[in-house]
Amino acid sequence: MTESTTEDGQPQPADEHTVEAVVRAQLSKALGGRRGMLEAAVPTIMFTFSFIAFKDLKLSLSISLAAALLALFVRLVQRSSVQFCVNALIGIAIGAAFALRAAKAGGDANDQALAYFLPGLLYNSAYAVGLTLSNLVRWPLMGFMVGSVTGDLTEWRKDPQIVRLCSRLTWMLVLPCLARVLVQTPFYVLGKSGGMDPGAAVAALGISKIAMGWPLQLASLAVMVWLLARNATPVRLKPADEGA
Repeated sequence: MTESTTEDGQPQPADEHTVEAVVRAQLSKALGGRRGMLEAAVPTIMFTFSFIAFKDLKLSLSISLAAALLALFVRLVQRSSVQFCVNALIGIAIGAAFALRAAKAGGDANDQALAYFLPGLLYNSAYAVGLTLSNLVRWPLMGFMVGSVTGDLTEWRKDPQIVRLCSRLTWMLVLPCLARVLVQTPFYVLGKSGGMDPGAAVAALGISKIAMGWPLQLASLAVMVWLLARNATPVRLKPADEGA
């Protein structure tokens, strides 16, 4: 079965008769296609390289904010979804709040920049723990993607084949988050404790965040696509009268 796509790389609505097709479509919507990925990544890239170059936190925040606002403006002009631009703005705002808190505590520009990266570490840690727990209790998060389409959020658990598939896909979401935490946390801790030059720690955090952002996510998604291509698990749609 072939699918046409929107300008964002998202599939047009189509009949989805297998679990694999449902998951592919839902993942594409969640990520926003190539454009959504860029809108989420560019502000971080702009912040990182501008801070490394100028060592000016306010300037770096302004540049990343301008990039996100520009993307938002283009979306509004085109009357398309602003979800991923808003997500980027929220991320910048949270990071700025942490940086402001560090500034009020007397931290210098490097301390503030380290604080800016802390929410990302906390987010990835919480996401990895939450997804892992969902698998351990046999309620993999990816299963709810299937349930949202079939009309029953929990019916999928009655099919062991679907549970196994969704568990494997959920582990593929855990791995990038876990890798980021394992690699980036030492930079943050060493920068804060003085075990590493704070400026070097900020640079390492920024570069590793970029390198382990969408590239790592796309690698994980490539494995997920491979898993989805191996099987064709029929979707059991809930009858309309039952959903009433």
